[in-house]
Amino acid sequence: MSTGPGRDGPAVTVRPLRLLGDPVLRTPCDRVLRFDAALARLVQDLLDTVQVPGRAGLAANQIGSSLAVFSYHVDGQLGYLINPSITEASGSQDGPEACLSIPGVTASRPRAAHAVVTGVDLGQQPVVVAGTGELARCLQHETGHLRGELYIDQLTGAERRAVLRQLQAWSS
Repeated sequence: MSTGPGRDGPAVTVRPLRLLGDPVLRTPCDRVLRFDAALARLVQDLLDTVQVPGRAGLAANQIGSSLAVFSYHVDGQLGYLINPSITEASGSQDGPEACLSIPGVTASRPRAAHAVVTGVDLGQQPVVVAGTGELARCLQHETGHLRGELYIDQLTGAERRAVLRQLQAWSS
């Protein structure tokens, strides 16, 4: 864990990432029931950690927490959702996708082109995030993480074989 002065003074915490093979990534996250200081710290850590350049989204299990929370930072939009659920998905897009927990591996993955995710904030107020393109991909990807899924799970054919070859090289 690295900490240092934040942009406005308070400490910034960038948490280490859990990588493929860590069981927390394959365990569905628990619905948040306690809205307390520990949850507020987790949300802040997720927001701090997702702002590292090159990152678009981060699920709580990727930093070792089993709570259903994720953060996102796409096209200048920074936010988080607690107990998120995809309520709408439409259209289709196919494009490159990667995962912070599987470094160096990228694959073409079909996703809905438009996604709407609902959840709550730290004050337990309803939050709705709608996105297209990269934000839609991110919302679907992070929601999948909270179910214990990885984006590579749904790959088929040549794309799946290519990823499996990359993973073999990665684990050697």
